[in-house]
Amino acid sequence: MNEDMNEDMNTGTASTDTYLVTGGTGRTGHRVVTRLRERGLPVRVASRRGIPPFDWHDSGTWPAALEGTTVVYLCVSPDLALPGVDDIVAEFTRVAVESGVRRLVLLSGRGEDGARACEDLVRASGIDGVVVRSSWFAQNFSEHFLLGQVLRGRVALPVDGVREPFVDLDDVADVAVRALTDPALTGRVLEVTGPDAIGFARAAELLSLAIGRPVDFETVTSAEFVADLTGEGVPAEDAEGLAWLFAEVLDGRNEAVTDTVEEVLGRAPRTFADYASRAAAAGAWRLTDREGEVAR
Repeated sequence: MNEDMNEDMNTGTASTDTYLVTGGTGRTGHRVVTRLRERGLPVRVASRRGIPPFDWHDSGTWPAALEGTTVVYLCVSPDLALPGVDDIVAEFTRVAVESGVRRLVLLSGRGEDGARACEDLVRASGIDGVVVRSSWFAQNFSEHFLLGQVLRGRVALPVDGVREPFVDLDDVADVAVRALTDPALTGRVLEVTGPDAIGFARAAELLSLAIGRPVDFETVTSAEFVADLTGEGVPAEDAEGLAWLFAEVLDGRNEAVTDTVEEVLGRAPRTFADYASRAAAAGAWRLTDREGEVAR
């Protein structure tokens, strides 16, 4: 069989598409890449170290990455909500359309005005578009900026009693792949959440149970949060951006739960407790036996 002529496992229809996954080495991107390759679909990974290299802040790298691709997973780093990112998305979308891309799937975030502006740009592009609008990633506690806090046993964030329907990244990736490969989802906004909304203190309790050692939760100021992250080596600009996001979206507006995962995938979304158990079993928060150092 020609490598560009594949049978889609969900629809049973032949595909001549070639997929570009931006952020292809990131948390959602590498999961999307793996799933597409498991289907035998041709995939190009877009990253700064890729061949050809791809950099969101260098539009000169975009055409080579886009050449010959027809479907794009659009995952912009670090976050759609940050000032100026909509300009990047507008320019990238224009270049993608000119390059012959026929379908764009945008990873977006709930409750973010900047993200909504980016969604509008993709949906107005004149080609097939799907928005995967996600709640907070559960994996922020094991694969991103909260890992160090969990390892120390103290999650200190500028939030109080707000609840969030944390979503498992494996569910996000499964929905994204369906959006990339299933024409029936064209034009949809797929708002993806976990099955229930819990507070950050409850999340810390569930992490404690899964890991087998205490993980406490504490409310701190934005300044204290930024200082904590920068002390761990997070660049100050990134830490300040994260603090801004906490203030921007974690105010209760995103507590509602959706049934999108069940609708699109035909199964229930994974719970936070399930995520924590699987991550702990995989060694996400394992401490070494020497000198209290941690294995990351």
